[in-house]
Amino acid sequence: MISDPNKPKKLSANEGIKERSNFLRGTISESLSDDSTGSISAEDAQLTKFHGTYMQDDRDIRASLIKEKKEKAYSFMIRVRVPGGVCTPSQWIGIDKLADKFGESTLKLTTRQAFQLYGVLKRNLKQTMKEINDTLLDTLAACGDVNRNVMSPSNPFESSLHQQALDVAQNLHDHLTPQTSSYAEIWLDGEKQGGIGEESVEPIYGKTYLPRKFKIAVALPPRNDVDVFSNCLGFVGIADGEKVVGYNVLVGGGLGMTHGKTTTFPRLADVIGFCTPDQVVQVAEEVVKIQRDFGDRSDRRHARMKYTVEDRGADWMLEELNRRLGWELQESREFNFDSTTDRYGWTEDADGKWAYGLFVEGGRLRDEEGSRGRVALRKIAEEIPCQFRLTANQNVIIARVAAEDKEKLVGILSDNGMTLPDQLSGIRLNSIACTALPTCSLALAESERYLPQLVDELESIIDRLGLRGESIAIRSTGCPNGCGRPYLGEIGLVGKAPGKYNLYLGAGLDGTRLNKLYRPAITHEEIVDELRPVLEDFAANRDPEERFGDFCIRKSYVNATVKGSDFHE
Repeated sequence: MISDPNKPKKLSANEGIKERSNFLRGTISESLSDDSTGSISAEDAQLTKFHGTYMQDDRDIRASLIKEKKEKAYSFMIRVRVPGGVCTPSQWIGIDKLADKFGESTLKLTTRQAFQLYGVLKRNLKQTMKEINDTLLDTLAACGDVNRNVMSPSNPFESSLHQQALDVAQNLHDHLTPQTSSYAEIWLDGEKQGGIGEESVEPIYGKTYLPRKFKIAVALPPRNDVDVFSNCLGFVGIADGEKVVGYNVLVGGGLGMTHGKTTTFPRLADVIGFCTPDQVVQVAEEVVKIQRDFGDRSDRRHARMKYTVEDRGADWMLEELNRRLGWELQESREFNFDSTTDRYGWTEDADGKWAYGLFVEGGRLRDEEGSRGRVALRKIAEEIPCQFRLTANQNVIIARVAAEDKEKLVGILSDNGMTLPDQLSGIRLNSIACTALPTCSLALAESERYLPQLVDELESIIDRLGLRGESIAIRSTGCPNGCGRPYLGEIGLVGKAPGKYNLYLGAGLDGTRLNKLYRPAITHEEIVDELRPVLEDFAANRDPEERFGDFCIRKSYVNATVKGSDFHE
């Protein structure tokens, strides 16, 4: 039977869930009040993502609980939006306290400059959400088929430029936040607007929101610390002295894919034009609406913005955007990035304040014997006037520090067993790991609990080769969805099965080239054995100032991935 190409495609199940949800209400309140189970219904579990929380269970003990015919160990991960990654000391203290009060006593810094709390039980979920909002942060749209946390540079070369970029990120955050009152009603005891079933106003998203999640980042050359090309929509600031005169507009980036499906692939965004700062919000709104109207709502694996641009073309995207704007984007401006790395240790701002870049392995702050990261950061927040900036590399910048407080800050870190950046190797300082097991339902292999072990072994090789100070970006994820941006790692590891990973090589350290598969489904020992001769070759035969990813391309360990669609070739 030949299918009719003109027949409308069947919508994905999630589209029906959103349609029936009455603007994200569903039966979440009823699920929360059901004390017979630690879980919520399947439909509500999809809707609570829009409110910033994922239902999870502890996979380390899942099998034993099932064997004992007990319910899974359900809990909730809550993601806290931090626009531009900037938060105050009082906000830091507030979120940190909640990690003990309702969570599992760890604080996760994410690759989108947000906080994550783990282990929140259903009976505590509403109160946790309320107390997060009491800090003047929130969780609405931290997940779900909407615009997520808007990123901006955490490592400014000029503080005045940083503030301008941060203002743009904040404006985008505010403008693209969903308008539904369901968040206040469910979590904050807000009054309902209208009767059940009456439509709220969602002027940008509409009743069924977007086909999939949407991500925006603002970058300032020469540092691409937000990996701007990996976002659905990116704005690259073009500066003239102390002023950002406008932004290049990038569309169509995204990193998730599915093992075994070559029609899915990571893709870097296309540069399609330039706009002035006062035009950024309008441009963003229209791009979001284009994705709302043209994104694939039948296949969630094909529903991201990157496929809309890939299928229809960047020229079509520009033409459609200009038509909706009623004016045309200008020609893009020249710019260059030099790296995606964070700046560590002390750097001075233009006005004489100081910022300290601190490495946080896997983005996980905890208190344990010998290293009390949460105690140290909380003490700094309590005793030193400063500003915290979460980075897209899972680290933290302690900014706006007075010169007279520098010694005290380092002393607090040292007294609590924190390893300072100048004591760490270049490859460790450039490592990213997603959470993966035991809480992520999608994880096929370990990531956060595995990567430090691998880096330990690679350091023994790197030290012998005299490469300890070399910046080599290594990124690990437990599945192919790309939360840790593994396809932009000079060394990328993607979980394929328990204890096995696909090994990728050859990304650009500046974030402008994807890597490519080098060896599929290999074990830890095989990863080390495969990387050892490549690192030895790099140490002996690299060109002056050549980066590891560029070397892997030049020496033909892998072919360059020119565009996403040739990622699998």
